[in-house]
Amino acid sequence: MHNVSNPFQACNDIFFKPNGVFKAVGENNNWSWMPFLLIMAMSLVSQYLYVNFVDIEWFAEMNVAAQGDMSPAEEDHIKAFFTRETLLWSSLIGAFFVPIIASAAYAVYVNLMTRSDDSHVYGFTDWYGFAWWISMPYVLTGLVGLALLLLSSDHQVTPTILSPASLSFVADISMDSPWYELGQGVRLELFWGIYLATVGITQWTSFSLKKAAIIASAPYIVIYGIWLTALAII
Repeated sequence: MHNVSNPFQACNDIFFKPNGVFKAVGENNNWSWMPFLLIMAMSLVSQYLYVNFVDIEWFAEMNVAAQGDMSPAEEDHIKAFFTRETLLWSSLIGAFFVPIIASAAYAVYVNLMTRSDDSHVYGFTDWYGFAWWISMPYVLTGLVGLALLLLSSDHQVTPTILSPASLSFVADISMDSPWYELGQGVRLELFWGIYLATVGITQWTSFSLKKAAIIASAPYIVIYGIWLTALAII
């Protein structure tokens, strides 16, 4: 196993040699600030640039269409929300708090699932840092999304442009489709993150590869299974 000597190297090697990264992260405190800062910066910058780029009137019309049948008064009420300033603040607040809350929930889950490990030495804060490392693929695809946005000459672009590895982007699912949000969630980064989590859990515990893979994938199977079933019923 190769040695990882600093968090900067770890941010690079997490994509290619994750075993060494998780070993080093487990032995060094405060390294997880690096992926946290990178992911948060990518999230906030992406939302800021998108909201200031998109045709706001078109975006409002798309969101109204996605709501289905409404009265003219209801349509006007929704459109009134979609000013650039209001959308910017709501997007930035979401981009800041959603990853933090999601990572905390994931840390609680993995911490509980690994307590049966005989060599259990990692607590909630360790797994919280772990959650940011397995989210690093979002930085790579986020950079691709930013490049596509900056190179676009059409201001009538959906948010899928920021997630170019998502099913919604690849399959060109429109915002008024009931499958749009699910398609946004099904993306390359999701599966890459599950792989990284499997590697990391194997590195940090005495669990078998199979058990680690089950722990890493179980919450997504449950969430997306329920989501898919709900959409199929509608």
